[in-house]
Amino acid sequence: MRIDLYNSAASQIASEQSSQKIAADKAANSGLSGTEDRTTLTSDSSSVASLVSTALGSPEVRQNLVDSLKSAVSSGQYDLNPDKIAASMVDDHA
Repeated sequence: MRIDLYNSAASQIASEQSSQKIAADKAANSGLSGTEDRTTLTSDSSSVASLVSTALGSPEVRQNLVDSLKSAVSSGQYDLNPDKIAASMVDDHA
């Protein structure tokens, strides 16, 4: 999982919103008649900010899982079944 430390998603949204506002202002100033269809797209910046915050707060590696698997492999308790692994690889790509 890649974590963007520079918050480019939030800046991209801000840039899109500013582009939309400029386009809306140009349309309003160009003398469009009231009979033409217009639309405005917005994003819910608070929910996007919440998702970005959650992603940035999540660890990239679940160290407890890594440690547990390392321990099982080192002690010989981790049993690999090549047939099961091969079957799951084929099923995932079929």
